[in-house]
Amino acid sequence: MATKDLEALKTAARDAYLFTLPLVEIATTRSRGLVAGSPMNVFGHMRRLADHTARAVTTPNNDTFYSTAQVDLSQGPVTLNLPATGDRYVSLALMDAYTNNFAILGTRTTGPDGGTFTLVGPTDAAEGPNVVRSPTNHVWALARILVDGPHDVEGAKAVQHGLSMQGPAAPTPGPFAHRGAPWDEYFETAARLMAANPPRVEDRAFLASMAPLGLADFDASRFSPEQAAAIEAGLAEGKIAARKGGLSGAGFVEGWSYPSARLGNFGQDYGLRASVAVAGLAALPPEEAMYMRAEGDLPRALFDGTRPWRLSFPAGGHLPVHSFWSLSLYEATQDGQFFFTDNPLARYAIGDRTEGLVTNADGSLDIWIGHQDPGGERTANWLPAPAGPFALFMRAYLPKTELLEGGYRLPPVVPADAG
Repeated sequence: MATKDLEALKTAARDAYLFTLPLVEIATTRSRGLVAGSPMNVFGHMRRLADHTARAVTTPNNDTFYSTAQVDLSQGPVTLNLPATGDRYVSLALMDAYTNNFAILGTRTTGPDGGTFTLVGPTDAAEGPNVVRSPTNHVWALARILVDGPHDVEGAKAVQHGLSMQGPAAPTPGPFAHRGAPWDEYFETAARLMAANPPRVEDRAFLASMAPLGLADFDASRFSPEQAAAIEAGLAEGKIAARKGGLSGAGFVEGWSYPSARLGNFGQDYGLRASVAVAGLAALPPEEAMYMRAEGDLPRALFDGTRPWRLSFPAGGHLPVHSFWSLSLYEATQDGQFFFTDNPLARYAIGDRTEGLVTNADGSLDIWIGHQDPGGERTANWLPAPAGPFALFMRAYLPKTELLEGGYRLPPVVPADAG
């Protein structure tokens, strides 16, 4: 086979991996739920906050309960019931099979009174004010329900209890290969998922670059050993590309990265979409929540947990939000994912709702970060880290305009003995 043809096949494999990775990641999440006993078209509820044992989805938060449902609209519409939530922050994100948030119900959009909504597939003719149309038949519904401390657990559970879904029985999907599967298994799964969830017309130009792979009628047996090697090389390039970026935007500004405006609704930014599928699956769009990552002293923007660190807010300089902010600390895996780390305080995040947080006499606030307890009064504001690499992510729920538009910048995380 000509060299140029092999190069075209390698490029096709790389592009196809990036394009289909979100499909495969959601399918993997769906499969885990089925194994755990969560059927399709039914909400499952996590009734405790995520901790170091939560390893199903990367970068979980420690601020909200999750309620999740994998939805199949191929058999007909599904009814969603969202209870009244009052002053409590709640979002119910509806993601298509490619991880785009095509609708978010809850505090910011539908208000505090709840309601009943009809979720329909792309070809359903239903219309009406409470009809929500999905671009794909497969949907991931993910609710985040704020828990405002230990005293609020029962109140948050009551909201979960009122969140429900009714719809026709759906076929059991799968089995599916995961993102680390051999190329033939991976692309066979990707082809099936694309057939069930056809891409948008806006994707046609990018899909043309994938044509040599033939995902429309994928058959691994038609490739020679030489061609298979080219596909494997392209897949390897795709994996490297997918580990870059994640929730981070284009570089760091004064020690922090800020999210792309396309986060959560990716359009034609297939590289960003793939990176987020690995490092921040199910990320919300910026108007709902902004994710900022601090720049560390190690490769991959990680921090060294054996050193003490400090984040200092001046008086009146906390994040401008309509809801709340929270700083989460994660240990990093080799494949670019992030999970909470075990620690003596069982504290995985710190923020404006943390009980016992101590403000300085002048109104400023210091957060102490590291593996060693800083001691004394500083322990109240300590965010424990592992004795190794870790990452810091700031979440700002319902950010105000000055944060969304860049008028506000976070202070940098610095060594604790600096200045």
